[in-house]
Amino acid sequence: MPKDAAVEEFARLVRAVKARDGRSYEALGRRLNVSASTLHRYCSGATVPEDFGVVDRLAVLCGADAEQRRALEESWTRADRARRPPAPEPEPAQVPEAEQVPEADPWTAPVPEPASGHARVPAPGTAAVPGREPGDGPGTAAAGAGGTRPGLPSGGRRRRWGRVGLFGGAAAVVAAVTLGVVLLPGKAREPAAPPPPPLTWTVASHVWANGCGHTYLAERTPPPPPEPADARRWATAAGAVHGGETLVRVSVQGRGASAVVLQGLHVRVVERGAPPAWSAYRMEDGCGGAVTPRRFEVDLDRPRPVARARDGYDASGQEGRTLPAVSFPYAVTAADPEELLVSARTARCDCSWFLELEWSAEGRSGTVRIGDEDGSPFRTSGAEGRPAYGYDSRGRAWITASESGQSG
Repeated sequence: MPKDAAVEEFARLVRAVKARDGRSYEALGRRLNVSASTLHRYCSGATVPEDFGVVDRLAVLCGADAEQRRALEESWTRADRARRPPAPEPEPAQVPEAEQVPEADPWTAPVPEPASGHARVPAPGTAAVPGREPGDGPGTAAAGAGGTRPGLPSGGRRRRWGRVGLFGGAAAVVAAVTLGVVLLPGKAREPAAPPPPPLTWTVASHVWANGCGHTYLAERTPPPPPEPADARRWATAAGAVHGGETLVRVSVQGRGASAVVLQGLHVRVVERGAPPAWSAYRMEDGCGGAVTPRRFEVDLDRPRPVARARDGYDASGQEGRTLPAVSFPYAVTAADPEELLVSARTARCDCSWFLELEWSAEGRSGTVRIGDEDGSPFRTSGAEGRPAYGYDSRGRAWITASESGQSG
């Protein structure tokens, strides 16, 4: 089956961006904290990334201009949409006829009589005329003893114009003028919304170690392992949760040219429970890579988890080199983003948690709460002692670690 045209066009643009730099897949992957094989799958069209952040960082690293980055993002959107199943259109809500209340006519609705002791006030420049209501137009006769206006059916109520403007009487106008305020019926003055934070971010919460290694917990036997880029959809369909570790990649950048200083990263656990008695399913065993990216490590089993910066390590050369840990504070702009990789682990907890990022810029400061792609908290559950399975690609079935000859 030929590849989808949108996916092939996106892969072509990614290859063109990579060709601008000339470095190998492995060298670029080290800078982007992804494996060389993952980057190669993007360029070949075998995989469309879950979010655009990693491709945008590749474009910036290879010197692409703003117009090329926009074209790349538009192509990614089309390719991502082509890979997703179409969502069903919601049916329009049907309103029962009994609930369809006709709107009242403001010109024929009854108006209460003024309270006793308050005389009607004629409109400025007019005098009270016997037999005429104040505010009635010239030549309009007052209602007879029956309370009807000529020309209307018997019993019809005429429109009274004794109200001034939008209020119930002259006393209300005088009070409004005295207080120096203007009141609008049915609308209360709302406080102005605070301006948005000067930074933006994207989140990828189904990141696999070295692009291949990860464990999920599932109550029932799930489908075969997906491609890493399709992990989120696979886990959602299978009802699976992260087992033992969640890797979260947060790409942060400013909204404009002005620098935004990132001051610190914190962890907020919002719910704790016992891990579910589900089986553990490993996406791939024996997976390794030459690069261990720098990251923040979080121990969710602690009463107050802390995000601790750790060095990375590059063992791809003849002599390995250390990748210094991220240290706060540091600045980001729209053209100079930063990537934060967070490894959150637990052995005893079914934990739901958020990240909180402190920032300051141009005399302002604040904290943004970062959760999963849909805004919900991240969820990580301990997997120790659970039955573990790996996928046998030849037999096309999940088998236990003892059946596969693997330990642990």
